[in-house]
Amino acid sequence: MSRRNLLRGGAMLSASTLFSNPAFAFADENTPASSSPIRLGIASYTFRNFDQTHLIDFMRELKTPYLNLKDVHLPMTPADQVAKRAAEYRDAGMILTAAGTIYFPKDDDDDIRAKFDYCKAAGISLIVGAPTHQTLPRVEKFVKEYNIRLAIHNHGPEDKEWPSPLTVLAAVKDMDPRIGCCIDVGHTMRTGTDVVSAIREAGPRLLDMHMKDLAKSNVKESQVAVGDGLMPVPQIFKALIEMNYPGQVDLEYEIFASDPMPGVIKSFAYMRGVLAGMGYKG
Repeated sequence: MSRRNLLRGGAMLSASTLFSNPAFAFADENTPASSSPIRLGIASYTFRNFDQTHLIDFMRELKTPYLNLKDVHLPMTPADQVAKRAAEYRDAGMILTAAGTIYFPKDDDDDIRAKFDYCKAAGISLIVGAPTHQTLPRVEKFVKEYNIRLAIHNHGPEDKEWPSPLTVLAAVKDMDPRIGCCIDVGHTMRTGTDVVSAIREAGPRLLDMHMKDLAKSNVKESQVAVGDGLMPVPQIFKALIEMNYPGQVDLEYEIFASDPMPGVIKSFAYMRGVLAGMGYKG
């Protein structure tokens, strides 16, 4: 590992950690690094205890513009206010990649339309969503009408609707291609589903990803900074690159809500280090 690639990997990682980690076995110091095909972003739920100003400051510190906005940071207010708030993020250099998670519990046109109008007002073309099996056909109607994609978020064994991406894929296989998965890798792992295999199986139905890591594969409360647990991050990135995944990989760091930045910085440093080891600059 050259000094150039080591620095590119991130200051939060020590040299001893980098050299001992198999994620960096792919590095070739004689090959110039190219821009990463993996776009690392943030699910703003990570910063749910902080306001818009702090969120923007954190994004700048992380040096990423890609932002999946939760409604705590983009409230479902009248359309003109939604548009104004969304413009403030864009004026600050943010790219609004998705909204959500947005829930669709009611099989009701007015309830569903209000949420699609919200995303339309924000100029956001992807909903990270959680319909029910019952409401999904009605939601599909609005996907077609608004040309706004829907990435169904799986929430693990406790989720009776969408425990794993495989549940989502089975339900949407004959639906509009603008409906697919937001694979949450932590919740996927907890169901016993192989994360990399699920990514490959999703193929073009993979519309978004939420990244996290677990110290114990079946324990929700064992979340740690990415790189400190069992998540096969290098293999995940390799699969995404091979399938020309066009979306983002959004860190959703759900622990230490009042002081998330140390773990978030460490997670970004590790992921960028993995990419550096694969020959990419993050």
